[in-house]
Amino acid sequence: MAKQLFSFLHFLICCCIFFALSSPSLSSVEVEALLQFKKQLKDPLHCLDSWKVSDSPCEFFGVSCDPITGLVTGISLHNQSLSGEISPSISELQSLISLVLPTNWLSGTIPDLSELRNLQILDLSSNYFSGRFPSWVTNLTGLVSLAVGDNHYDEGEIPDNIGNLKNLSFIFFGCSQLRGEIPESFFEITTMESLDFSTNNISGNFPKSIAKLHKLYKILLFANQLTGEIPPELANLTLLQEIDIAKNHLCGKLPEGLGQLKNLEVFHIFDNNFSGEIPSGFGDMRNLVLFSTYRNNLSGEFPANFGRFSPLNSIDISENQFSGGFPKYLCESGKLRFLLALGNQFSGEFPGSCSKCRDLQRLRINENLLSGEIPRGIWGLPKVEIIDFGNNEFTGRISPEIGTATSLTQLDLENNKFSGKIPPELGKLANLGKLYLNGNDFSGKIPSELGVLQQLSSLHLEENSLTGSIPAELGKCGMLVEMNLARNSLNGNIPESLSLLTNLHSLNLSWNTLTGSLNPDNLKILKLSSLDLSMNQLTGIVSSNLLQMGGDKAFLGNKGLCVEKSLKIQMHSALKVCRGNNTKELLLFFIIASVLVIILVGFLVVIYRECKKEQRCVFCDKSLES
Repeated sequence: MAKQLFSFLHFLICCCIFFALSSPSLSSVEVEALLQFKKQLKDPLHCLDSWKVSDSPCEFFGVSCDPITGLVTGISLHNQSLSGEISPSISELQSLISLVLPTNWLSGTIPDLSELRNLQILDLSSNYFSGRFPSWVTNLTGLVSLAVGDNHYDEGEIPDNIGNLKNLSFIFFGCSQLRGEIPESFFEITTMESLDFSTNNISGNFPKSIAKLHKLYKILLFANQLTGEIPPELANLTLLQEIDIAKNHLCGKLPEGLGQLKNLEVFHIFDNNFSGEIPSGFGDMRNLVLFSTYRNNLSGEFPANFGRFSPLNSIDISENQFSGGFPKYLCESGKLRFLLALGNQFSGEFPGSCSKCRDLQRLRINENLLSGEIPRGIWGLPKVEIIDFGNNEFTGRISPEIGTATSLTQLDLENNKFSGKIPPELGKLANLGKLYLNGNDFSGKIPSELGVLQQLSSLHLEENSLTGSIPAELGKCGMLVEMNLARNSLNGNIPESLSLLTNLHSLNLSWNTLTGSLNPDNLKILKLSSLDLSMNQLTGIVSSNLLQMGGDKAFLGNKGLCVEKSLKIQMHSALKVCRGNNTKELLLFFIIASVLVIILVGFLVVIYRECKKEQRCVFCDKSLES
């Protein structure tokens, strides 16, 4: 026993002597390797200033060492604006466990680092590496985390022997120009927890073998060329928290079992060809935060309790064929920020419970069959930026509470049955850029308060029952690009202040009862690509500038408008020629007539004098004879 103990102590002493003798030489090798690595990089933030000739690299910024041996075990230089190429000298760091260099400006071909046999974490993602995809990574069998995505490789494929990485739990190959199918060997990596092959050209049917990866909590396969249906076995992966398979060519019905994934937080399947109904179990989920199914062919009624028990933050179910009543528990948690359900067939009234969404930023339910009045609390949501109720059958008025929605940038109520006056409180919405109230039954005057909206770029009030004159204050909306007030009962003159709208490209005031003379100097300043003043009671001369902007059709139905004869010929206009009002022609006629009269009078005077002379001569002759 004593002999064995002595042998063990002797062994320890030898080891200590070995490390004592060898460490300095190993450290110098590692320092040299790191300095060579630094030499090929540009370092604008000077994060590598501490990398200098030294006995030990353990004080270098971003470098970590083993506390016993003093050998380098990790390099972490995340988001340091480094550029240049990776030196192959990094392979000298034989004890390296972690190499983390993401989100820099590194470029060139990644050197073969297969000699780093102890490497467990490799992250070279989000750089500018090019050349062939680094298939040598499959030799690093100790890897636990592998991220080489988001680079600029040549088009390639996922290595067939990817299954060699038996210990891998995290993989990021997204944005890597990969094509072909996912190798079957990949699904033998039973330690896999998170996979990201997104934004590539991966094809083939959705892999059924993915069900073997029982530890998976994240699947990111969006923006590929996958086809086929979701296998029912996917529901067996009960740890799943995130599924994003959007932007593929997947089809068929959603497996009912997906509704039993109780840990699910993110579910994105938008831009596919799925059909059928949403599994009812989604209504009972407790952790769902993000849900997006837009641009599919899903139909039927939405799960009744959807959102009732989950901390829902965003839902986008637009451009499907959902029908029945609108889901009423979406705001139950009070955390919803984005509610988008446009382009469906929801009917009935919009639920008043949505007024609980005090954090709501976007509310879009355009193009449904919804009716009734908008619940009062919706109008004044404090953080809402977009309200889009267009193309439904809503009735009632806009509540004055709209004035408290001070974050609003777009209000779209077009093509409904709203009525009453346009509230002047809209003038309090300093951030409002787009106002679409067209295609309703609003009455009364256009509020002059709209003139204070300095961010307003689009104003659409056409096809209502508005009366009164066009407010001159609208000329203060300096950002206005398009204004349409057509098909109302507006009267009075076109305000001269509209000439101040230098950004205006489109102006439509047709089908009103506007009167007064069309001032060519007023509107010709504008650089309009579209102009329509037809079907009013305007008078005066249409200038060449205005005629070029709108053509004849822009002025039809105004009996008092006309064009000069020369302009009519030049532009082949069908508008009538101005008569009796052409000052230039009258002046020219007067001048010519005056000259002719003067010439005629002069001619008569000359004749008269000649006649007098002849009479005198005759008289003299007669006198001499006598």
